[in-house]
Amino acid sequence: MDEKAILQHINEFIEEEHTLRRAHERAETSDADAQQRLRQLEVALDQCWDLLRQRRARIAAGQNPDEAELRPPAEVENYRQ
Repeated sequence: MDEKAILQHINEFIEEEHTLRRAHERAETSDADAQQRLRQLEVALDQCWDLLRQRRARIAAGQNPDEAELRPPAEVENYRQ
C-alpha cells in the first residue's frame, strides 16, 4: 500500500470516528456498538500510522518503502513511547 492509499484510509477512519462520536452524542447509536466500533477504528488507525512511519523510515534509510508491512494489532497496540 503506498503512502497516498494509507493516508486515504486514515482520513476515512477519522471521518467514521467523528460520525460515530456525533451519533453517540445525539443518542443515535448504542453505547456498546459505538464503543466496539470506535475501538476497532483506533486499532486500524494505529496500524495505518505505524505503516506510514515504517514507509517513511525506510525512505529515509534508502530502503524500499514497499517492503513495509502492516503489523498485527497486538504488536502495534503494545508499543511503548
